[in-house]
Amino acid sequence: MPNVEDPVGPTNESWTFIAAIAATVPRVRIGHLVNGNTYRYPPVTAKMAAGVDQISGGRLILGLGAGWQENEHAAYDIPFFDMPERLRRLDEACQIITGLFNDEKTSLDGRYYKISDAPLNPKPVQSPLPIMIGGGGEKVTLKIAAKYANEWNVWGMPEVLEQKMAILDQHCADVGRDPAEIQRSAAAMLTLSDDPEVVEKAAAGGRPVIVGNAEQVRAIVQRYADIGVDEIIIPDFNMGASVDEKKAVADRFMNEVGSTFR
Repeated sequence: MPNVEDPVGPTNESWTFIAAIAATVPRVRIGHLVNGNTYRYPPVTAKMAAGVDQISGGRLILGLGAGWQENEHAAYDIPFFDMPERLRRLDEACQIITGLFNDEKTSLDGRYYKISDAPLNPKPVQSPLPIMIGGGGEKVTLKIAAKYANEWNVWGMPEVLEQKMAILDQHCADVGRDPAEIQRSAAAMLTLSDDPEVVEKAAAGGRPVIVGNAEQVRAIVQRYADIGVDEIIIPDFNMGASVDEKKAVADRFMNEVGSTFR
């Protein structure tokens, strides 16, 4: 993923570094939030994902989305397409990837992708290797999640998740799938502070942010849990300029908030 705050700053290629993390970090789950479908041909994505799952011993989550970073596509001459086409391509990509993960041979004569008796060997360690669909589009993206996702993720506070989860459940009913099969995860920034001015400024920033002192943050996390969110994913890009600052915030969150939910 590009650095959203500084799109011309240093940005590593994600799959290369995920493979390195898989080999060197022994415990945590790993994955993209999320891998833009437009960057790689779907069978190649499936092959890369299977390889990283093998390296990690079965800890990969394959995050997939339609793609959105238009300036990066323009800079590298990657076709961007309009949103409806990107979503249709994502749907076909999910068909291909799930087929390659689960079946001996996969064929698809699609509108955008065509493969014939394609193998994927060796398979991922996990069966199934979980696919996370990222995005909140209520008419199309959530329907794609209902058909293919093992986990769904969207940026938002509890009220946003509650609304969109109800729509996801309806899409599941429409396609004949048990909604309990799909884990739900939220992405939001974190500002954990005892300073009222810091809290007020963060809350007024216009982006989803879990903000307040430890007691207030615990209450927000509890609200996510109460509506059925399984996981909260918190980025670190607003936690400080240095690794030590980011680590201090993360440690405080785990000790004063996360420990309540273990």
